[in-house]
Amino acid sequence: MSEDQKTKKAMILETAREIGAEKWTPAEIDQLRRKLIAEHGEEGKTSADYVANVLKDAGLKVNLSVLEDVEDQFEEEFEDLLHFKTLGDAEVSLMRLDELCRRFLAHGEKAAAGRVLDVARLGKRRAEMIARNHKVERHKREEKEEIANWFRIWLETPESFFDWLDVRKKSPEFRTKFPRAEEEE
Repeated sequence: MSEDQKTKKAMILETAREIGAEKWTPAEIDQLRRKLIAEHGEEGKTSADYVANVLKDAGLKVNLSVLEDVEDQFEEEFEDLLHFKTLGDAEVSLMRLDELCRRFLAHGEKAAAGRVLDVARLGKRRAEMIARNHKVERHKREEKEEIANWFRIWLETPESFFDWLDVRKKSPEFRTKFPRAEEEE
């Protein structure tokens, strides 16, 4: 094994730890690949199959059958999309939704893309519902209100959402309201 492969494996495993997925489906693997490229440029480029094999060799749960069968992949993609106990979780959910929507549209799968939008609307409604529930701690209600706003903005302007989110997370208001958000990342 060459030094480059060791370095790439180390980058993959480090990024996988940062993402912290319990199960690695194509959505998480694509997210990992994008993050590798964003952080390491050309050195971070690698195939989904190679990433899946590195993760599997490291003992992580990888659903390889999903990688092999596109139809099953679409069904699998819709499972567990809405996890947002924290702001970081919500960001990952929105990344996955965005990635799926773009992929489906690129492949002419308009019904599947529409389903992604329906899932996002459901996420927004769930967050709003929790934000209005006075039995929930005030801080958690504020987080859910923020998350509902994120879903709303993504649904309205998906093409600029992640740029907006970067600016939002750097704003003094956000940092004051959610001081632990940086620790989650």
